[in-house]
Amino acid sequence: MMTKPGAGLGAMIRTWRDRLPPSAVALPVGRTRRATGLRREELAELAGVSVDYIVRLEQGRATTPSAQVVASLARALQLTVAERDHLYRLANLVPPADRMISDHIPPGVHRVLSRLGDVAVAVFAADWQLIWWNRSWSALLGDPSSAPPRLRNFARHRFPVGGGPSRLAPWPVIEPDKDAADVAVVSDLRRATGRFPQDARLAALIHELNTGNERFAELWAMGTVGAHRENHKTVEHPSVGPVSLDCDVLTDGDSELKIVILTPEPGSEHEIKLRLAVVAGPPVTTGG
Repeated sequence: MMTKPGAGLGAMIRTWRDRLPPSAVALPVGRTRRATGLRREELAELAGVSVDYIVRLEQGRATTPSAQVVASLARALQLTVAERDHLYRLANLVPPADRMISDHIPPGVHRVLSRLGDVAVAVFAADWQLIWWNRSWSALLGDPSSAPPRLRNFARHRFPVGGGPSRLAPWPVIEPDKDAADVAVVSDLRRATGRFPQDARLAALIHELNTGNERFAELWAMGTVGAHRENHKTVEHPSVGPVSLDCDVLTDGDSELKIVILTPEPGSEHEIKLRLAVVAGPPVTTGG
């Protein structure tokens, strides 16, 4: 059976890329720009893959992307759930089940995120896996893109197993009540196990932390169930000094995405520091 032109994996990626305006992903639109949608280079950067791989996908020379790559492409292209599932099937993969944790960010959430301006914001999946962040987040807490995707997890950051530097914040982040925040994160993960009892990634994360981090195991044994909703943090920024912020955690509904928003008090010196950090961009860090 012949596949109709425009119906294959590469053709659909190209179609979805062409329809997504740069403004939807907070990219500037210059006068000399010819492309109405995203360039291949822009999609590659948003999805965390090479430009060459995008070219090979669109030309049909690469036909079996991994589930991780497909999830990244779906987020970058701001696909609906139905479109995301179609992309999985075109890649000969099984779409995520309803009872599995989703890394998909709906287009409506993307629109809200793109309109938050210089607010530092990131999106985490139900298991606290970091799946999206903006430039202000990188400027404030360091660029997570240098870390392997598996290590971009807030629970692993908070309850480390083994040695090695932090992958989500290379400089200190201070909280007024660290114990309460620890309990909130563990309670939130336990709640996720009830919502997604068949998710292998969540089960593996909890097993890893339970066997490798004494503090996590202690809190897990308490059996507390809850949600992590708000906190206060002081980021010891290496360029602009301490930045005091309110941390609010919003959820999108059934998929339990966590939208984490960091905001300083309006008109304060901390608001000025955040703006300076954003203008300067993420500081260069060294180490593993």
